Amino acid sequence: MSLLARLAPHLPYVRRYARALTGDQTTGDHYVRVALEALAAGERTLEAHLTPRVALYHVFHAIWCSSGAHLEAPQDEDYAADDTTRRLMRIAPRSRQAFLLTALEGFTPSEAAQILDTDFSEIERLIAEAQAEIDAELATDVLIIEDEPVIAADIEALVTELGHTVVDIAATRTEAVDAVSRKTPGLVLADIQLADGSSGIDAVKDILARFNVPVIFITAFHERLLTGERPEPTFLITKPFQPETVKAAIGQALFFHPRKAAKQAA
Repeated sequence: MSLLARLAPHLPYVRRYARALTGDQTTGDHYVRVALEALAAGERTLEAHLTPRVALYHVFHAIWCSSGAHLEAPQDEDYAADDTTRRLMRIAPRSRQAFLLTALEGFTPSEAAQILDTDFSEIERLIAEAQAEIDAELATDVLIIEDEPVIAADIEALVTELGHTVVDIAATRTEAVDAVSRKTPGLVLADIQLADGSSGIDAVKDILARFNVPVIFITAFHERLLTGERPEPTFLITKPFQPETVKAAIGQALFFHPRKAAKQAA
C-alpha cells in the first residue's frame, strides 16, 4: 500500500489537530504539509511499531520540535479567533498537546505518550495541568439529574471539587424542568432512569428545547442512548464511573461547547 493510501484516512484529523494546536488553519496546514513532504522525501519515516495514525501524529510533532515549536498565533485584541481557540492558546503548549490529543483526537494516554515521545505518567501530569486551567476558567452552575441520593452526592462532590456550583439536584423529569426554570445551568449531568419512572432523556430534551447547554449522561443504561436519535450523547459515562472520567468529561464539555464560548466572549 502506498504512503498516501495509508495516511489518507487520517489527514483530515491531523489537520483538525494542527489547527486547534496552532490556532490558525493556514499555520496548521503548513506544518502538516511539511510533515508529509518530509515523509515523501524520506527525511522522516513512519515508526513501524506504531499504528499509521499514531505514527503520522508522531512525525508531525517531530517536525514541530525541529522547527523550534513556533506555532503560536498572534495574541492581540484584533486577533480573529473564536473563544475556544483563545482559551487553547492560553494553555501551556505541552499541556495543550496532551489535552488535545486525548480530548479532541481520542487517543489514549499511552498513544499520546508515544506521539510526544514521553511516558504515561508525564501525559497524565500534563492533562491534569490543562484540566486545572480549564476548570478554573470555566466554573459554572451545574444541574444534576439523578434519583439515587448516594450517587447524586458523589457527583456533587466531584463537581464542587472542580470549582463549579451545583444549583439543584433533580430526581424526576418534572423536577429537572422546574429547576432550569428557576436557574439556567451552564452544564447538565443526567441519569436516564429516574425515580418516578420518567426519563432523563426526555428531561434533557425538554431542557435543550429551551437552552443550549452541554449535557453529560452518566448512566447504567447507555444502550438507550445509542439509537441515533437526539439528544446525541457526545459525552456518555457508564456506571459505575471513575471520578477522573467524570472530571475529564466536564472539562471537555465546557471547553468545546459553543454556547460557553459565546458567553465568555460577550
